[in-house]
Amino acid sequence: MIKEVIVVEGKDDVSALKKAVDCEVIITGGFGYPDDLIERIKLAQKNRGTIILTDPDFAGEKIRNYISSRVKGCKHAFLPRDKAILDGDIGIENAKPEDIIEALKGARFESQQKRNEFTKSDLLRNGLNGGEDASYRRDFLGKILGIGYCNSKQFLKRLNNYGITREEFNKAIERMNDRDE
Repeated sequence: MIKEVIVVEGKDDVSALKKAVDCEVIITGGFGYPDDLIERIKLAQKNRGTIILTDPDFAGEKIRNYISSRVKGCKHAFLPRDKAILDGDIGIENAKPEDIIEALKGARFESQQKRNEFTKSDLLRNGLNGGEDASYRRDFLGKILGIGYCNSKQFLKRLNNYGITREEFNKAIERMNDRDE
């Protein structure tokens, strides 16, 4: 049983989650948020903690940002896009139980303190921004670090906000570069 309450987008996501873990769930209903959604998430956060697990797409990211801007202290779990796709449809509901478990194990707190451990220079130096394979490299590194795929600006924000250490980052870069050779 997972202690925290998991926040997902829809009923099909709940079905996929229940196949993977024993947990309590709050459904956002996509963008059609119920009036009391944020209050329910705040209560869950206060009493048990919350993990936000939204689809690895634009809409899922918007929902994640909406919730995390209103409810402080949530954990964030990210499912890689390639683990959440079936017949062109991207969503948690398409993931295998073992992939959902892996994403939840990697859930990270979002820091409330401004942190500037990583800069654009780190992204450029490591081929994560500006190069022709930068998108692929961010995707691969995001899987290793458990922070998901996103554009370079968001990736930098996640590196700083999800408590990634310089050591974790460097080891992940080494692992990625070893794979590329």
